[in-house]
Amino acid sequence: MARARYKQLVDSFASDIRNGVLAPGTRLPTHRELATREGLALVTASRVYAELEAMGLVSGEAGRGTFVRETALPPGQGVDQQATAAGTLDLNFNYPALPGQAELLRGALRQLASSGDLETLLRYQPHAGRLHERAQVARYLACRGLPVEAERVLMVSGAQHGLSIAAMALLKPGDVVATDALTYPGFKVVADAHGLELLAIPLTPRGPDLAAFERLCRQRRVRAVYAMPTLHNPMGWVLDLPWRQRLVAIAREQRLLIIEDGAYAFLAENPPAPLAALAPDITLYVSGFSKNVAAGLRVGYLVAPPAWTQRLERAIRATTWSNPGVMSAMTCTWLEDGTVARLEREKREDARQRQALARELLEGLEQIAHPNSYFLWLPLPEEVRADQVAMALLRENISVSTAEPFVSAAPVPHAIRLALGSVSLAELREALVKVRQVIAHYAY
Repeated sequence: MARARYKQLVDSFASDIRNGVLAPGTRLPTHRELATREGLALVTASRVYAELEAMGLVSGEAGRGTFVRETALPPGQGVDQQATAAGTLDLNFNYPALPGQAELLRGALRQLASSGDLETLLRYQPHAGRLHERAQVARYLACRGLPVEAERVLMVSGAQHGLSIAAMALLKPGDVVATDALTYPGFKVVADAHGLELLAIPLTPRGPDLAAFERLCRQRRVRAVYAMPTLHNPMGWVLDLPWRQRLVAIAREQRLLIIEDGAYAFLAENPPAPLAALAPDITLYVSGFSKNVAAGLRVGYLVAPPAWTQRLERAIRATTWSNPGVMSAMTCTWLEDGTVARLEREKREDARQRQALARELLEGLEQIAHPNSYFLWLPLPEEVRADQVAMALLRENISVSTAEPFVSAAPVPHAIRLALGSVSLAELREALVKVRQVIAHYAY
């Protein structure tokens, strides 16, 4: 009978939520109140809420209670939901592009078509990429504080492919990887696909808490740490040199490998040395040309210690055999003639303008962002729920990301991440005004 009663309560709550009887944001009775009201044991009342949470209908929040979720919002609204409806202003994904980039592509294709090397590009490439292209990337990295030999550079099909290669070649299912409590969702996808366990490093206002990280390493057998020290996604931090040196010291003491993600590093001016420069023997550096050039340019690269390159090449062979030769050739031409450097300068200025606009239009709201970044983190006032804000904006044809996709361990904060780089400045202004209005509506 107790089981039947428990199931009836779950079904009753679920029906009321789905039919709108219990509106999104409604605070449900406490576990103890529900147990008293329904004549249940406390453990049974807790089980009712646990099942509703597993169904995606409610969310339990420490110190606040249990709330009805906005069920019309896709689960994990954010970078997991890549498709954006026509007419929607996309503040969800970053694919920054500048005027004239399509003409750059046309010119590059014409130049490639007249090249005597064209037939070579139609064949399979060496697994790690052609050596002269790896050397071109090495020269590019040397100008950015990461001196490296061409043999340590491996070409891949975008930075996301590089992260997957790292997991496949260097880790095994069940390995524990430490990552920030708020981290890049693409790495969470890689971890899930490869059976890795993520261990969340708590955050402070200035960055990941390395003292807490040390304690975690003493409690668990950690195999690797995933870090974004230069232009952290989503927090925008550029972590200082002492922080980087301490992370390296912890990694050496605990015998960890470091996976350093530099996808947005080009936006930071004169940052401290990358982790891969401080600890080249234990660090895998991953980046690409999706953000600084174009999202459709699926060219990325790894910088690895010589001891790891054979395993990484084997993983490239097992997944794509080789990187896309035509795109790699175009990218290296743009590296050589200065096009990449010019686009990076222009995008830093473009991002700076967008951040200035956001600071102006969202003044009075807490904002966490780097002044040159294409995204900002917007913690919401205590009484405001992220799922309600995201759903209200979606009704206004504005797509934003909740915190959920970025969280590597509970609890999920009520915050939204705004991607600023995928719409025009006029559209961005329109969207930010609406963001402020929606938050104000729920705050008062």
